[in-house]
Amino acid sequence: MIAANKATGEVPSAGHTAGKSLVRKNKILRKLVKDRWIYVLLLPGLLYFLVFKYVPMWGVVIAFKEYNPFLGMMGSPWVGWEHFERLFHDPDFTMLLKNTMTIGLYKLVFFFPAPIIVALLLNELRKLVFKRFVQTMIYIPHFMSWVVVVAISYVLFTTEGGVLNLQLERIFGHSFNILLSAEWFRTLFVGQIIWKETGWGTIIFLAALAGVDTEQYEAAFIDGANRWQMTWNITLPAISSTIVIMLILRLGDFLETGFEHVFLLLNPMNREVGEVFDTYVYQMGLAKGQYSYSTAVGLFKSAVGLVLVMVANYTAKKAGQESLY
Repeated sequence: MIAANKATGEVPSAGHTAGKSLVRKNKILRKLVKDRWIYVLLLPGLLYFLVFKYVPMWGVVIAFKEYNPFLGMMGSPWVGWEHFERLFHDPDFTMLLKNTMTIGLYKLVFFFPAPIIVALLLNELRKLVFKRFVQTMIYIPHFMSWVVVVAISYVLFTTEGGVLNLQLERIFGHSFNILLSAEWFRTLFVGQIIWKETGWGTIIFLAALAGVDTEQYEAAFIDGANRWQMTWNITLPAISSTIVIMLILRLGDFLETGFEHVFLLLNPMNREVGEVFDTYVYQMGLAKGQYSYSTAVGLFKSAVGLVLVMVANYTAKKAGQESLY
């Protein structure tokens, strides 16, 4: 039933409704034509996500099958939740979950605040040339591969002439086997991440700091506020929305420890504290050929990350902060 116009009591005709729909479509078409080059620039990014992110999602179906490469994805027999039950009853599951969550917590507590702190310190520099020099220096480690970073750590901490290990031996009277010690694994792991990625992580926060109104600082200075009070009462509240958004995204990667980095640091002496889901998927999937089981492990990890993002986003929204959606 077509509703009558409340003001006049007239019932709009079908032709009038069709005309309005046509005008709306023409307006959208004109806007698309006007912004066509923007959509052309957007096309490569869309194709990338379509081909490398969304299409491969179809492959998770093998987590519910006993995948056989000779039978193919569709021909392999369906087993339902069998691989997930195997994962949860695996004696190594508790160790994997504990190690992965502990490393994720270390990264959240020690690494996440590091780019914020460095960005705040860089924001206080008044010599532009010196500021750019420092920025360039702390950006460089980001472009090194984890192979190079771990190799540098080996040169520094090896017991066979490591530069820093020799200094520690002179100070404490004995060397520290940091590379093979289970006690030092997580400290070394997070320390390497902080050294490599802190500088690159400051880019977003420096961009947010650039948008802070300088008149607020001038007013605070006139009122007698010092630099710490300005930072606490003006700077941090101004970039709080950026911090919350980055925290939500970081929680989504809470279980994403980084396969290459962990794999390069693992050895028989620290495997009990260093084995995580990423390396376990490699061992079970590529090394042992258990494709369905390894896919189930990866899907479990992704599902946990999705739940963490949704919970963090809901919490931020309820707290009155910016959220992803």
